[in-house]
Amino acid sequence: MSLHDPRAASALDLLAPTPEHALLADTLREFVAREVEPQAGVHDREERFNHALFQSAGQLGLLGVTIPEEYGGAGLDAVAAVQVCEALSTADPGFGLSVLAHAILFAHNVSVNGSELQRKHVLPRAVTGEWIGGLCMTEPEVGTDVLSLRTTARRDGDVYRLNGCKTFITNGGLEDGSTGDCFIVYAATAPGVISSFLVEKGMPGFRLGQKWTDKLGMRASFTAELVFEDVPVPVAQRMGEEGEGTLHMMRNLEIERLTLAAMSLGIAQRCLQVMVDYASQRQAFGKPIREFGQIQRHVTESFAEWRAARTFVYDVARRMDVRGKGQRLDADATKLFASQMAKRAADAAIQVLGGYGYMGEYVVERLWRDAKLIEIGGGTLEAHHKNLMKELARHPQVLR
Repeated sequence: MSLHDPRAASALDLLAPTPEHALLADTLREFVAREVEPQAGVHDREERFNHALFQSAGQLGLLGVTIPEEYGGAGLDAVAAVQVCEALSTADPGFGLSVLAHAILFAHNVSVNGSELQRKHVLPRAVTGEWIGGLCMTEPEVGTDVLSLRTTARRDGDVYRLNGCKTFITNGGLEDGSTGDCFIVYAATAPGVISSFLVEKGMPGFRLGQKWTDKLGMRASFTAELVFEDVPVPVAQRMGEEGEGTLHMMRNLEIERLTLAAMSLGIAQRCLQVMVDYASQRQAFGKPIREFGQIQRHVTESFAEWRAARTFVYDVARRMDVRGKGQRLDADATKLFASQMAKRAADAAIQVLGGYGYMGEYVVERLWRDAKLIEIGGGTLEAHHKNLMKELARHPQVLR
């Protein structure tokens, strides 16, 4: 079929544009039903990260869909990354967040911004799940204003002396009290000069601080404080040149925000499934509650918003260059829209289910709690407002 044939456009499956994407969708569907869904409630209640499940995801190839094949990955694109984060989040957004932090914030970041030696050292271990990694950006007194971070890295011969504290780090530690295996750490090598470093478990002076517990949501992910006390990081473990950390950070934020938007899609999809099923079974005044206008409004408006968000996210993913930059406008917009959509869908689901929605048995109260983080993590709603306004003023042609 010619690309000029109008039938070509209608034949495109936006959600699985190639046979590889279709195969990935099937793999995810089976994995989520067989392994992710059964354990989700327990690990949320116990605030415990399922490391064994994480390693199973690695064995299936789900931790390296955007990583080039020569390092053990699938060599796919942003659509594949969206598929993974969306599917996992229909059952366990907390686990999905851990996968995102490892596969996107860590492994994908190394793949794009690391040296050949760094890629060969890190990526095969990350793709299989042998290692669990993360990204260290947020600090106790520095959140959205990342360029004001206080962690420092001072050159001392063949090493940098790394000092500081990072907090709210997903995958920061494991249940045995140890740190994760490897992290990208953003630190100031001079005032206002941000550089990227690879820090591995066991380096002198690198330790796990407190584990954050009693979180509102995403409880199945391990969130921790990481402490760096005069950690000697070899110069060979600096990613790129001094000062390139800001570029690494901004480039990686684009796909991070897109995949966080994908998590929102998964949350909303599951909420819709629960709502429709419950509204068909629950009787009131002698008929299913789906026949009442108030219920219809909650379900149908949630569906319309989810459908719009899903089309938006997959369209942006289709066009995103996972190794490129300058895609902030669409990436921020997907997360701004989808994160709020998911929270509204979860809220609607609780309302449709009434008292049952407030209970853990029906899942939606957990999804409601999980949805809130996506309005904060990876960029707050307010940060997206600022970024989008700046980009729209700079590129008004996108509105034509």
